Amino acid sequence: MKKAILSIALGIVAFAFIACSNDNETMSRIEVHLTDAPGDYEAVNVDIQGVEVKSQDNSGWISLDVNKGIYNILDFTNGLDTLLGTGEIPAGKINQIRLILGANNSIQIANVITPLTTPSAQQSGLKLNIDTTFQADVTYVILLDFDAARSIVPAGESGKYILKPVIRAIAEATSGAIKGQVSPATSTPAVYAISGIDTVGTAFADTVTGNFIIKGLISGSYKVSFAPKTGFQTVTKDLVNVSVGSITDLGVVAVPQ
Repeated sequence: MKKAILSIALGIVAFAFIACSNDNETMSRIEVHLTDAPGDYEAVNVDIQGVEVKSQDNSGWISLDVNKGIYNILDFTNGLDTLLGTGEIPAGKINQIRLILGANNSIQIANVITPLTTPSAQQSGLKLNIDTTFQADVTYVILLDFDAARSIVPAGESGKYILKPVIRAIAEATSGAIKGQVSPATSTPAVYAISGIDTVGTAFADTVTGNFIIKGLISGSYKVSFAPKTGFQTVTKDLVNVSVGSITDLGVVAVPQ
């Protein structure tokens, strides 16, 4: 499990090349991944048709962009996982996540494939408690740890099986951010977060307020470079530390002429 979460955290660099504005300051980005504890079966095929989340301050469910399909969850054991869906949600406390299953669920034993019935999940979705506070401008991963061995229930002597999913939802922040305000705003610089010799994040200061934010940064120390338009000087801030789950505020950064 720890290896799975670590690999997810390292993979967050892919989000670092997003030019960010201040329009989404109250939003958090989430990814939902699926992993599994091994079960004594040849295959456990789960038909996933939707993933939704519900916040404390929002009475409705928010649908994520989901990779719909049938997943053999036994493919994702021993530290492996797969991406189910992504999206942006209002920052704040998230109470629940809901997994919507389709009808094409099955189990394979001794080369025989047997359908799995999932009456409750098909009707209203499988609800899992999270109770995690999501900060604005931070990326989170929700890891759904599916326990195959405990999720398959024989239906008496009928030879049939029922899918009663036993899933643990684990939410972890996987990124941090750098924000601040340039003065004067008319300098309109491009702002770069640099790790070593690589630029790993870019933002553009707002032309009216001068505010900027670079999201999707993993923990580490960065050099932040401000490249303004002609007539202003380039400014560099060294040793800007970022921690996962937090936002480093540089305050007001003066850009001289």
